[in-house]
Amino acid sequence: MSIIRAQTPYDFERRLEALRRTKEAQTQEKHRVIGSMDHDDWALILPPEERREMVETISGSGMPIKDVRLTGVTIESNHPSGGFFGPSITGRNFRSLLEAHPTYVDPMSSLAGGYMVNFGSYRDVGWNPDFNYDHLRPDQERYQLLPGIGATQHFCQDLGIGLRKGWQGILDEIRQYRDWRGDTARDFYDGLEHVVVGIQDWIRRTAEDAKLQAQTCSGAQRENLEAMAKINASLVTEAPQTFREACQWILWFQIISRMYNGSGSLGRLDDLLLPFYEKDKAQGLLDDEEASFHIACLLLRDTAYLQVGGVDPQGRDTTNPVSYLILEAVHQLKIPSNLGVSVGEAIDPGLLRRGAEIMVEDRTGIPKFLGHDHCIEEYTKNGHPIELTRQRAYSGCHWYGLPGREYTMMDTVKINLAAVLDVALQDMFENPDQPPAMDRLLPLYETHLQRAVETIAKGLDFHCRHMQDVFPELVMDLLCYGPIEKGMDASYYGVEFYNLCLDGAGLATTADSLAALDQLVETEGRYTWEEIQEQLANNWDGEDGEEIRQRMAGIDRFGSGGSLADGYAEEIVRTFTRLVKERPTPDGRSMVPGLFSWANTIPMGRQLRATPNGRRDGEPISHGANPDPGFRRDNAATALAAAVAAVQPGFGNAAPLQIELDPSQVSDDDSVDRIVDLINAHFSLGGTQINMNVVDKEKVLEAHADPAKHLDLVVRVTGFSAYFASLSPEFRQLVVDRIVGLK
Repeated sequence: MSIIRAQTPYDFERRLEALRRTKEAQTQEKHRVIGSMDHDDWALILPPEERREMVETISGSGMPIKDVRLTGVTIESNHPSGGFFGPSITGRNFRSLLEAHPTYVDPMSSLAGGYMVNFGSYRDVGWNPDFNYDHLRPDQERYQLLPGIGATQHFCQDLGIGLRKGWQGILDEIRQYRDWRGDTARDFYDGLEHVVVGIQDWIRRTAEDAKLQAQTCSGAQRENLEAMAKINASLVTEAPQTFREACQWILWFQIISRMYNGSGSLGRLDDLLLPFYEKDKAQGLLDDEEASFHIACLLLRDTAYLQVGGVDPQGRDTTNPVSYLILEAVHQLKIPSNLGVSVGEAIDPGLLRRGAEIMVEDRTGIPKFLGHDHCIEEYTKNGHPIELTRQRAYSGCHWYGLPGREYTMMDTVKINLAAVLDVALQDMFENPDQPPAMDRLLPLYETHLQRAVETIAKGLDFHCRHMQDVFPELVMDLLCYGPIEKGMDASYYGVEFYNLCLDGAGLATTADSLAALDQLVETEGRYTWEEIQEQLANNWDGEDGEEIRQRMAGIDRFGSGGSLADGYAEEIVRTFTRLVKERPTPDGRSMVPGLFSWANTIPMGRQLRATPNGRRDGEPISHGANPDPGFRRDNAATALAAAVAAVQPGFGNAAPLQIELDPSQVSDDDSVDRIVDLINAHFSLGGTQINMNVVDKEKVLEAHADPAKHLDLVVRVTGFSAYFASLSPEFRQLVVDRIVGLK
């Protein structure tokens, strides 16, 4: 667990450089010990070797990965499966983990704390088998659904609750409501109490560690460590009062929630920190350089999702000096980050321009850009007033949440649209009563898509009925309105609003497949349905298979502009959106359609046989709402932006544009202007989010061939950013294909 120290003088610039080098060294150590990391770079620090045990878990994309477990932690079980389920024992086990967790104090930082346990590594059994959903499994498997059952986090807490109350204030409230409610929710309150008491113990021990380290130092470094000790000793019981204390409190919540179940986001961080900033500035306690350094120390410890800019409930711009300080902190760090810059008619355009300047200068895929107007205004179609939806905060790869009041399950529930097409094709071929035809296939596709949506809806209700008795959201519950007051978990009627995400994935694969069938089989008659059926079954290895595959892949594809495939893409999204929104779940919960695959392009493709667009068995499906790489010979950025804008579901859940720009495309004096124009154009057409890379193609190819050549190369993989060298070869190839435009 190496910590790199700054050379004298002990100023912010040298300290930040030392912190950055420590971060890179810790990331490389993780890669050596754990292996590839196809997810956010969460800034986890490996435990000391004597307290480190390797385990295998399942990643968010469904793939087995190596992970580390902290030894010396007592985890109890209350079930024959060996798992632990329910709020009380879950809280007790997490408290045991917190009380055994090593402290981490870097004297170069202004903030203490770091975590060494990934979520899930202390849970061997994810779902209580007593809550059986075998009745849903056949269709879940048939349509290759990600049903969301057992999914955690992916909604937005309100950090403002904690900043106002502090840990002791939250604990006092838990005890007060437990006394009022008696035994009706005692297990739930006991679980919450265990969590808070464990948090307080960890912070107290960290303060003591900082105090001990201070005794071995002198000068400015000693003053910094003494300040860290004093701040953290106070935060055990008191709410934060200063800007630095607020950053420290938020950091504790962030790393604790990340350890618990991967949750936590920073939401509208500029709004949250503004009162502390203004107060300290007025009293002469803070300048902008120091404020930016504290923010950098916060962002260094986790790649949390956060938003700068936005509007208040009345639609007035909330951009403020802290918005720009956050941008500058990210610019100085040049490490993976998930900062989103809000873009909208009422929002300061200088924020967009500064974000574009940083994008061009740093070439790290940071920041991303948020189509604020469409995400916020279109969310009203789910039945909420505009004054409410304007309070939502960007909180994940492609999504927003109403802080502390809304349970969403964003980015955890997905339908592989291409798998549904495969089922429809097989259904058509297996019924000999009528000859195969597009006018048979399309109704079958809609029938199966409807069944897939209904299966998801039933699964979401099943999840919400049982999740609090399996693995409740104890950490997020602390910063929500309702769970403590009602004695109910956020997943089970604890909060006010339930708008559950349902994303479509594999759009381009599906649209290009339908267009190829329509053009080459139905219209031109170049191939028969039986020939295509045989080729799909044989993975294009039959007689003339490669020639047929190339022709099917060579049609004018989605994104080419005005093509048959473009029309199918738009029709698929209209149908998908209508089916999701035409009725709520059986228990009455709202569902919200989006288009986003996250990192599931590889595992979803692995389960899917060959498709009519020329894709082979097991290859990845298309990425999010994007056309496939090579969709046009010129790979025109404007065509890509127009295509993705045309397939937005339109209910406030984003369908991001993933776009890669080579520096040669933005190398002249007008490069920032051209990027700003592209961003504004996409959002004016209805776009909702832009994930952008400005990356040198040759550098990426070199790093793909030998990752050690560019260990500091940061790219935006999808909704998340990561060190390119930390990704598996498969995930690196996905990024390479997009950047190079290969097929």
